[in-house]
Amino acid sequence: MPREPLGVKVLKAVSSPLRLRILDFLMNRGPLSYTEIMKLLKLKPSRDAGRFAYHLKTLLKMDLIEPDLEKKKYRLTSLGRKLVEVAEEIEENAFQRKKMLVRTSRLSLEHFERNKIAESLIKEAGVPADLAQSIARETERRLTKLRTKYLTAPLIREFVNAILIERGLEEYRHKLTRLGLPVYDVTQLIKTMSQRAVDVEAVHEAAGDAVLEEYALLNVLPRDIADAHISGSLHINNLGCWVLKLEGVMHDLRFFFRYGLSPGPGLEKIPRKPPKDLESALSITIEVLKLTTRESMGEQTVDFFNVFLAPFVGDMKPDEVRDIIRNFLIEVNHLIPSGVSLGLELTIPRFIAEISAVGPNGRNVDIYGDYVEESLLIASSIIEAMLSEEKPILNPSLIIKIRNKTFKDGKAERILFEAHRLALKRGTPYFANLILKEQRYASYAATGFRLASEWSGDWELDTLRTGILDSVVINLPRACYDSGGNRSRFFEQLRDRMEMAARALEIKYLTIKERIGENLLPFLTQCRDGDPYYRLENSSRLVGFVGLNEAVHAISGNPIYQSEESLKFAVEIVKFLSKELERYSNRPDSRFNLSMISCRNAAKRLAELDIERYGLAKVRVHGGRKNPAYTDMTAIPFDAGIPLQRYLRIEEQFHQLTPGSHLTPIPVREGENGPESLLSTTKEIVNTHKIGFYTYSRDMAYCNNCDRLFYGEVVKCPLCGSVKTMTRFIRRSAKYATKTLNSI
Repeated sequence: MPREPLGVKVLKAVSSPLRLRILDFLMNRGPLSYTEIMKLLKLKPSRDAGRFAYHLKTLLKMDLIEPDLEKKKYRLTSLGRKLVEVAEEIEENAFQRKKMLVRTSRLSLEHFERNKIAESLIKEAGVPADLAQSIARETERRLTKLRTKYLTAPLIREFVNAILIERGLEEYRHKLTRLGLPVYDVTQLIKTMSQRAVDVEAVHEAAGDAVLEEYALLNVLPRDIADAHISGSLHINNLGCWVLKLEGVMHDLRFFFRYGLSPGPGLEKIPRKPPKDLESALSITIEVLKLTTRESMGEQTVDFFNVFLAPFVGDMKPDEVRDIIRNFLIEVNHLIPSGVSLGLELTIPRFIAEISAVGPNGRNVDIYGDYVEESLLIASSIIEAMLSEEKPILNPSLIIKIRNKTFKDGKAERILFEAHRLALKRGTPYFANLILKEQRYASYAATGFRLASEWSGDWELDTLRTGILDSVVINLPRACYDSGGNRSRFFEQLRDRMEMAARALEIKYLTIKERIGENLLPFLTQCRDGDPYYRLENSSRLVGFVGLNEAVHAISGNPIYQSEESLKFAVEIVKFLSKELERYSNRPDSRFNLSMISCRNAAKRLAELDIERYGLAKVRVHGGRKNPAYTDMTAIPFDAGIPLQRYLRIEEQFHQLTPGSHLTPIPVREGENGPESLLSTTKEIVNTHKIGFYTYSRDMAYCNNCDRLFYGEVVKCPLCGSVKTMTRFIRRSAKYATKTLNSI
């Protein structure tokens, strides 16, 4: 009798469905023990041991599997692997006409291809090729059982992720996570944004920010930092732009007045020549602000605004200057989506006065000290234009800079008086107290951000053509609750969170350097004479905190303003944070600054998370049960109801300890009818207190129908009785929030 060919014997060996399943398990799961295979086949040892041993022996005899004596498991041989692949190919060809369709992320329908899963695993998650093929086969097997008309890419990814989790391959699953928003979330986002009086572009940006926020948390930040943000120990600001944009920019208009405007490589726009007059200088300024919004997400500050523009006034009449300035303010208000701060000098400081001025056509024209009258005309024109509008102009914001000579110059003092009239009538200007020695070179943004010459000692390098890299906020009450109120453990918690905050900002710095290397910030990094416009290495990294008052209250038993002991403890906390941050500032290109950041979102989010974890009975918040939040931007709530002198004495202690950002809002008292009272308060502040930056604040309401502004809590227009035409202006942070009355 002729000998039976080996091929026939092998095919007979796999003719049993059970033996083929054994080969499949070993192919997809790798080496398995005797017991593991029986369990997968759902066989009972007491009943099926003999039958199972027979099938296993057959596979061993045909050299389809082999024992791994060291691990006491069975594994496929090369012949066994080949046989499984042939079987799968036969099955695939047999069902070619019934092949599953996939709706891809490219919005097309394609036939299902198992190899694409393997390729994706290798490319996106770095999975070894054999393991990737094994997971792809298992995914195909499970999807085939669905009998659905077509599959979607997210559904396939869900199956792949489930298999990775089952096999304990969590790290690969993490890398394979798909970013995006569920359909329900997008629907809710549109509804929520529609209630905020914004346009469709704002919805578009919010959706994009949500995706990039996920990306930053999953793929950029280390797991411990991401978890700290999600759980509420920290708040990382601007996560939606964390990997792409800077937070704030301090401009130097002289750069563009000298060289003109180059949109940067990759932007198909025609360069503009240096401006020849005031109108073209302001036009270029608008373009600078527009282009910068593409590469930064926060406040843009144009310091020394009136001084650098002064050489362009020439022989213009005051009325002409006022008209051009008013048009500029309206254009900024309408066209620039980000906040803009304009720094106004009422007296030209010596370090500016003696510098050669950049004038028409980019040429040097004398020194800035020769243009005092022109700079004052521009400053007064801006204030006059803002007073002429019944509805408050909230953007741009004015930074009125007060120096030693301000009260010694009659013209400067008159403009300062008008600035206080604007503060009383519209509540919009901010005041920088630059009389103190350490404040001489300080530049502020309306958000409270501050840059001065403490970094390199050169005021131009430290304050202009740089800005704010980004900011991270520490949740002080959470550290208190996590430490059980124990002071030593509380400070240990703060040390750990400071380290994470500093590390997050270092990652941000390296990430932005990558974007610059990829030429994705072409405007801000344009070079002249080898020197980029924006000096990234000089940008400030802000570490802030919220809930100082609430943390002190929880530990000491009293809020800061009710006890000297509580105030002393609050100062101790901030000094500790300052000292810890100094450890990271000694490194190259690491300009860290402690800050009292204005961040209402962080104050609300962190308070709500703490209430979820510890309960409202334990967590102390500002704003009550309906609108819980921690105190931000100031040490104590500015509506605490304490005397102004006491309030200022408390706040000044923290301004000196938080050089990166601080701002003290001063409520305008009811019945205050003249600017003289506010000016008197300003004189007291600059002569008596070490308050670096402050603003006068009042609640207002504007009727769009009557074009009239009213003060205080107005329920409806006193003139026409309308409710829906009313807009309220409420300051709960550095800037006013606007709300329609029917949405409050």
